[in-house]
Amino acid sequence: MSDLLNSTKPAVRIGALMTALLAACIAFQLNASMLSPALVSMARELQTDDATIGLSQTMFFTTAALFSVFLPRLSDIVGRKRVLTGMLVVMLVGTVVAALAVNVEMLFVGRIIQGVSGPVVPITLLMLRAEVTDPKRYGAMMGLITAVNGGIAGIDALAGGWLVTNHGFRSVFWTMAVVAAVAIVFVVLWAANSQPSKGTRMDWWGVLPLVVSIAALLTAFNEAGKLAAANWLLVGGFIVVALVAFGIFWTVENRVAEPLVATRHLRQRSTWALLLTTLLTMTGVFAVANGLVTSIAQNVDAGFSMEADLASLAFLTPYALVGWLVGPFAGRLAPTLGYLNVLRIGLIGSIVSIVIMALVGVHSLPVLIATTVLIGATYAGIGNIMLNGLGIVLSPKENPGFLPGLNAGAFNLGAGLSFVVLPAVQIAVAPAGGTSTAGYTSAMLVGAGITAVALLVSFLIPKPAGAEVRPAETASAA
Repeated sequence: MSDLLNSTKPAVRIGALMTALLAACIAFQLNASMLSPALVSMARELQTDDATIGLSQTMFFTTAALFSVFLPRLSDIVGRKRVLTGMLVVMLVGTVVAALAVNVEMLFVGRIIQGVSGPVVPITLLMLRAEVTDPKRYGAMMGLITAVNGGIAGIDALAGGWLVTNHGFRSVFWTMAVVAAVAIVFVVLWAANSQPSKGTRMDWWGVLPLVVSIAALLTAFNEAGKLAAANWLLVGGFIVVALVAFGIFWTVENRVAEPLVATRHLRQRSTWALLLTTLLTMTGVFAVANGLVTSIAQNVDAGFSMEADLASLAFLTPYALVGWLVGPFAGRLAPTLGYLNVLRIGLIGSIVSIVIMALVGVHSLPVLIATTVLIGATYAGIGNIMLNGLGIVLSPKENPGFLPGLNAGAFNLGAGLSFVVLPAVQIAVAPAGGTSTAGYTSAMLVGAGITAVALLVSFLIPKPAGAEVRPAETASAA
């Protein structure tokens, strides 16, 4: 036991570090989830429509995805504390701009600036790993930090709803600004700096085509998400741009002396198998938990005719709360049971939950709520935690920031693709204006099938041996 306690920094220092990192992650998560109840009010007060306000959300997440690709690597070079502090300051500026917005264009600018904070979670995990060397202790702390990414126990959405009802949408932004300011102070005071690639030159020539490639893919997915109203020629054009840009990126990475990502790393199973598993998991699960469930709950003809606020309280809040509770335990188990084994437990649980939801939950409100809670445990509390964690522990020592960055991009691409594929299946199967649940059932079963493919691909991911504790080590520590 004494070896375990001595393997990490003093408890007081680690506690202060965790407080700073959690504050940073909470500040970012509020940008992602606290605004959901305020969207209708924002459209009314800024004299626009719901679709335009929804575009501001798309701009935020797209910017977050793009900056996630390269800021973790930049933090390796110039210092993680410096980059994290800079991101939080930029996020605070964007929040103030959005709070002061007099029109929707100003709101767009604020949301785009806020999106620069996209890679907060992977950078905080890299900072934590640099300080906490004991695998089990790191796993539990990783689970707690990453669980924030699934929602702050549902409190964020509830608080957002109360604020917008009583004080208008601007109060939500001002609350986010206060939390961001507190997070900046905590990070400056308590976060430890790590700079593993000091002296390395940042590969900006590699960043440019990779960002263009991912931006083109996200734009294609967003356009395809319009379904019947989509310009499919435009979708195809953006996909071609993405492929060409990625080809240029590959060529650049083979020629520069200090690449953003060495192509030999891209060829390894630890990279492409993890990214593919993340992409497929998000595609299969995300729109089910965050779209189809609340849609059928509010559907007057085929569903349960719930009001939007009641649907959020019944589904999204317990989903986030369970993920928050399960996450630290999943992280704690990962080093002893194995990251990949815990991931597969989460994926299998998600598949089973979605199948039950598709066959029974669409006809029974209690079953629909119960299966949503199960997905909160198996995906938000286990699968999401393990996928984020694997991005950290599988990254090569000479370039620790690249895989978490690419993995963050895979999360965002998967989320976008999920809202293209699954709603398209639902609409294609369900008769317009009908009372049949066949569309929801079919979309959910497709989601379960895609998640099953993710489970199969996960067997190609190599074991992160250095991040796990062997049984003999566990016994001796006890």
